[in-house]
Amino acid sequence: MIAGKTLQELADLLGGQVTGDPLLRITGLGTLDHATEGQITFLANPRYAAKVEITRASAVVLTPAADTFGRNAIVVTNPYLAFAKLLTLYTSRPHVGRGVMAGACVDKGAVIGEHATVYPGAYIAEGVRIGDRATIHHNVTLYAGVVLGDDVTLHSGVSVREGCRIGNRVTIHNGTVIGSDGFGYAPDGATWCKIPQIGIVIIEDDVEIGANTTVDRAALEITRIGRGTKIDNLVQVAHNCIIGEDCIIVAQVGMAGSVTLGRHVTMGGQAGIAGHVVIGDNAMISGQSGVFGTVAAGAVISGTPAIRHQSRLKSAAVFPHLPEMRKTLAKLGGRMTKMEESHEPVSQTALS
Repeated sequence: MIAGKTLQELADLLGGQVTGDPLLRITGLGTLDHATEGQITFLANPRYAAKVEITRASAVVLTPAADTFGRNAIVVTNPYLAFAKLLTLYTSRPHVGRGVMAGACVDKGAVIGEHATVYPGAYIAEGVRIGDRATIHHNVTLYAGVVLGDDVTLHSGVSVREGCRIGNRVTIHNGTVIGSDGFGYAPDGATWCKIPQIGIVIIEDDVEIGANTTVDRAALEITRIGRGTKIDNLVQVAHNCIIGEDCIIVAQVGMAGSVTLGRHVTMGGQAGIAGHVVIGDNAMISGQSGVFGTVAAGAVISGTPAIRHQSRLKSAAVFPHLPEMRKTLAKLGGRMTKMEESHEPVSQTALS
């Protein structure tokens, strides 16, 4: 935990403007409801604006449109982002490498970088290379030939299979498996013949992957996670998927083999993507969507099968009226049949 900083120092860090006492010293952070004296809080949702007046925090981060109620404040355009930066500032601790600790199993041919830490119970196989300041927690398994960059953190229970490569400043959370076999089987009469999966996974710099996610190795070449992408818990990335830079993939998304995502794609929870689908840059896939075809760059889609979100909303508005519409159509159909049987001309009045 860092020592307290003045409101002006924090504003300079955030690119914001101070209202109130610039020399006020801030020692920590808290919520609008539970912050105490010496702490700073933030207002991101206008619905909670009234709480700014009664919070016990010494200062508030808010937008130019918000009422400060005469309180000390830092005015920024994006309070949520500003608060994330403050959390990082106040919770960061200097890295202290502890080396290979007793109880870790490290092959004599493995290369461990400077100031790295390998905790008891970790297994490091032959040919593994680990960068500087990496942290390998308890019960992590690194198969032969794995390469980790600098400042990597692997939490307990992570497994990285043979030959996979992980870039710098990557964090992978508990229980995730990188490089498990892709799901490939060829029909052989009434049985199935396994297709060997001999490719690898490459995870580029600044990626974070949540707990209990699986990223399968490619059948022949590479499954790739692009720089800066953030993946939630319980996500399935199948063999040969290519995920672009700075994507957001929320919990329980499932991607079949050879899916390609462009840059800055956002995928909501439980979305399912069929094999070989291409999703363009900046597309947004709503939660629980089923995507079976190409998605254009910048498109916003939802539903199963996924269509343009605005079209889905219009369809949803009609859905409650379908029973009534069905009765009306049946009634009109009956009138039409009677008119046809009597050979009477159909008039506009009869149909109304």
